[in-house]
Amino acid sequence: MAKVEENVKYIVFDIETIVDGELVRMIHYPDESITPKEARQRYAKKLVESSGTDFIPITYHTPVSIAVAKLDTDFNFLDLKTLDERQSRPHKMTQDFWHGWKRYVCPCFVTFNGRSFDIPVMELAAYRYGVNIKRWLSPGGTLYQKPRYRYNEGGHIDLQELLTNFGASRFHGGLNLAATILGKPGKMDMMGSAVQQAYDAGNIEEIHGYCRCDVLDTFFVFLRTRVMSGDITLAREAEIVAATKSWLESRSAKIPGFDTYLNHWGDWENPWERASN
Repeated sequence: MAKVEENVKYIVFDIETIVDGELVRMIHYPDESITPKEARQRYAKKLVESSGTDFIPITYHTPVSIAVAKLDTDFNFLDLKTLDERQSRPHKMTQDFWHGWKRYVCPCFVTFNGRSFDIPVMELAAYRYGVNIKRWLSPGGTLYQKPRYRYNEGGHIDLQELLTNFGASRFHGGLNLAATILGKPGKMDMMGSAVQQAYDAGNIEEIHGYCRCDVLDTFFVFLRTRVMSGDITLAREAEIVAATKSWLESRSAKIPGFDTYLNHWGDWENPWERASN
């Protein structure tokens, strides 16, 4: 096993999904001659009328982009990849995601609101595509030692849960706000609600770029929480941020999304330094 694989301690990831309109049609409109898109739109309209939101439940979602960043034990940024980028096959992305996690000896997942969305979607994708996730489910193991156990921070750190004390409060503004506080771009040219439209238009590269940017925001938010937890100092955080920016700059001409992220880059203004001047 390569050295970098042995040293991966954290996997920061984000997914983008679309709604499987054919599945919606089969469940809700089995006797009607409508297209998957029409079924999706009709169901969304029905949800608005009944609940005020057009968000279709995650049980109908399938991943179309998965971006994964690898960190070492010292929180250094090692790499960022988009799974099955050229073909964006949901079944292959799902397999690569779970098998990659096992290959790196089950590092800790880091997400923002992944407990409610990203992880359940990936578990359901494993069910749908027949992917073995035994190490994640850990059948027969002690509950608190299972990676998917809600309070096992060795298996998964959901930054939203950390910042809200596991839902005791609300975090209005989400990842966009958390990243903006640190001077990082947050939401830019695309929002999650626009992914379906971009996919329908064939703009998969745009979706990949958006997904990569969300991973970068999540990474920088994660670093700040490590300052809170005492794992690193503010000075060490600044060093890692600077090194990561250099890493992005060296690849921005070739990887979609990095140039946009850097164009919106901002540095956190340290009040402790300002006070000392």
